[in-house]
Amino acid sequence: MSRLTVRRRTLLAALALAAPVRAQTWPTRPVRLIVPFAPGGGTDVTTRLWAPKVSEILGQPVVVENRAGAGGVIGVDFVSKQPPTGDVLGMATLSQIGLAPGLPQPMPFDPVTDLTPVAPTVFVPVGLGATRRGLEVETAQALIQLLRNNPGKYQYGSAGVGTSGHIACATFARAIGAEVLHVPYRGSGPVFAALAAGEVHYTFDIASLLKPLQEAGTARILFMATDQRSSLVPEVPTAREIGLPDYRAYSWYGVFGPAGLPQPIVARMAAAVEQALSDPVIQQRFEQMGTPAMRGYTPERFAAFVRSENATWAPLVRSLGITE
Repeated sequence: MSRLTVRRRTLLAALALAAPVRAQTWPTRPVRLIVPFAPGGGTDVTTRLWAPKVSEILGQPVVVENRAGAGGVIGVDFVSKQPPTGDVLGMATLSQIGLAPGLPQPMPFDPVTDLTPVAPTVFVPVGLGATRRGLEVETAQALIQLLRNNPGKYQYGSAGVGTSGHIACATFARAIGAEVLHVPYRGSGPVFAALAAGEVHYTFDIASLLKPLQEAGTARILFMATDQRSSLVPEVPTAREIGLPDYRAYSWYGVFGPAGLPQPIVARMAAAVEQALSDPVIQQRFEQMGTPAMRGYTPERFAAFVRSENATWAPLVRSLGITE
């Protein structure tokens, strides 16, 4: 064993011994909150809405830090490897918790055992946005026919391999019996730029983030992967209405810490998030975005939800046989 490894283990052990004492007074310094995607995507935008309120509640700055890459796995892995002191927490989504574990690439962390679930933030229904550049389709049915008739000619974009957008696109292609190429990016922001430029032909994301592209005339929302029409885009049909009654796609975002995060820290951060999500202004903004707040979750209930999502989605992703 190298001297560096011994020193690191000694340091972590010392921090672990001190953690119970620090947990009672946490936080005594700024908290780094890792968002595992580039700026401009749903996880980043929604987190920056409630983080200032949590800063106010905790009496310490909550500093949002973007660490993008590998469909969010790099940022969440960073959080999983931090000392459990509460100085570094992070956002994770269905992508890293339930979807990426079903991919053939080995995960650098176990989403169930290497993280401490703290609190969910928002539920994320998604819709399909198609570019207007070089893709002259007006309806979802026309897009489906085009993709079926031209195997391998068109591309969809996602925020990275194993993200909810990637799996939504892949399961859509399977549902309609089409072969479509995947182009991964480092977050939703770059995907939207590629969609507007016609570099990719469609993607799945939050209606509120796709709507500006539709209003600008660079893309159109063809359907929502939901049971009911979205109040944000009431003219857009649901999956059932376009002939895909069994198709569903969604995501959710939540706050996590590394494994072993002391219960007092978990409880205080969870309470602060719940209080922030209950703020009328923040609630209204989330409703306007079409991403309702996931309120009323204790850390224990959220942990059970995380285990259930992992057990449900990972096998489904394996069944897709995704390699890239």
